[in-house]
Amino acid sequence: MSIHDLLLDRQDDGARPLSPTELRLDASIELDSKSSLEVLQLLNAEDRVAVEAVAAVLPQLAELVDIAAERFRRGGTVHYFGAGTSGRLGVLDAAELLPTFNLEPGRVVAHIAGGATALVKAVEDAEDSEAQGREAAAAIGSDDVAIGLAASGNTPYVGGALAVARSAGAYTALVSSNPNAALAPLADTDLVLATGAEVLTGSTRLKAATAEKLVLNGFSTALMVAVGRTWSNLMVSVVATNDKLRLRTVRILQEATGLEAEAAIALLASADGELKTAIVAAIAAVEVHDARSLVTRHHGSVRDALAEASV
Repeated sequence: MSIHDLLLDRQDDGARPLSPTELRLDASIELDSKSSLEVLQLLNAEDRVAVEAVAAVLPQLAELVDIAAERFRRGGTVHYFGAGTSGRLGVLDAAELLPTFNLEPGRVVAHIAGGATALVKAVEDAEDSEAQGREAAAAIGSDDVAIGLAASGNTPYVGGALAVARSAGAYTALVSSNPNAALAPLADTDLVLATGAEVLTGSTRLKAATAEKLVLNGFSTALMVAVGRTWSNLMVSVVATNDKLRLRTVRILQEATGLEAEAAIALLASADGELKTAIVAAIAAVEVHDARSLVTRHHGSVRDALAEASV
């Protein structure tokens, strides 16, 4: 069935129910008569629904992380596809991985309907272009993972991208708040976030987007942990591009090794600022060049490098 047919099917004689994100929330019927505090309290109460919705899909999300990690280790790429708020959340998540985990450009890539303009200005009709989605996914390969982000589960742009990704042999996933998403048949993993109706009817930038952001936070962080970009709960892959981050690398080295600040600074300098190398050198009591070799041999995993050093 084509994307066009899938989307038409959702409208046929009520065969496919309206997405819960488009329904009215009984608790907010009198929204415009409430005080500012009451509006905020209602929004806050509904935000908790988003947290519970994510908790319910954690087993599925864990499976997706493990599949993505396996493909990532053999050189595969993770792609996010979304429009509007969903697209912006994907771009935000992908952008923050480079400084946090020293992730090479092109390993986690975000695609947004309407391109860069859509990051700061609504390009509302872009989400309706299946062709744009297909074009955005044109370079996807069989080792890649494609994750569609669409609160309604019906966005043509996302559908076009997932269709191309699936035909290329990539693993596909859909993150939506619709248990009857038209695009679900295109996803190997269908993550349904039961966020229900919004406080402001149809405004999925609220709890649907909050749940989506939590899924992205969890997915990308767990993926980076799985592929060795952390050690313990420390951000050992951080890129020290400013004074704040340079101070952070010193603190991380101190936390990991127990070194005093002056000794940590000196060790980092001798390791050319390579935090992982410095950690392995200190804990394994080896020379910096040996520590660097250990880290390189184990593809950046401090845990694996230390395990070899202790043998």
